[in-house]
Amino acid sequence: MSPPRIGQVEFAGAIGRPGQAPPAALRQVAIAGRSNVGKSSLVNAVVGRKKIARVSGTPGKTREINFYSIDDRFYLVDLPGYGFARAPESVRDAWKRLIEDFLSDNDLLHGLVLLLDARRGVQDADRQLLDYLSANDIPVLVALTKIDKLNRSGQARAVAEVRKQLGLPSDQVVATSARTGQGVATLQESLLALFEPTPEGEA
Repeated sequence: MSPPRIGQVEFAGAIGRPGQAPPAALRQVAIAGRSNVGKSSLVNAVVGRKKIARVSGTPGKTREINFYSIDDRFYLVDLPGYGFARAPESVRDAWKRLIEDFLSDNDLLHGLVLLLDARRGVQDADRQLLDYLSANDIPVLVALTKIDKLNRSGQARAVAEVRKQLGLPSDQVVATSARTGQGVATLQESLLALFEPTPEGEA
């Protein structure tokens, strides 16, 4: 039997300030990463759409939390990129407050995919987010982006180094490329697995 795939995808809405409610009370999985990690390109690749998430040449442009409805079953939540040094401090603080407000006490959030640039590994801002996720018991899957920029041995080293730094098992680190499609199907299956029906048939 072929693995499940993402079918219907719709932009459901966005929130831009702490305290705003999501478009509807659907379960959620979030995607987060630094502002230059290639998040929008990977979101488009994962959902199989070319322009569902806006790809910008200007890091730090997205300042809202965007919700994408996946098969009317759950939201894929695109968080604003963090760590953009040239953004004004007031803007960086606003992003931090918005993201932390979304992540805290969110019973609908089933997990988060953290994107790391395969060429740069784990940065300080990534560790800060990981510490926050750990403190709030939010499951995390790490996806290395732009893996095609490295040769085969470089790819293996990048994955091994991130696993070692973060103390993660192999199935929690996925090497991906929005350009070549490497790892995209694995990431899709991981996301969909979070929302598989229970043995009793409950969604």
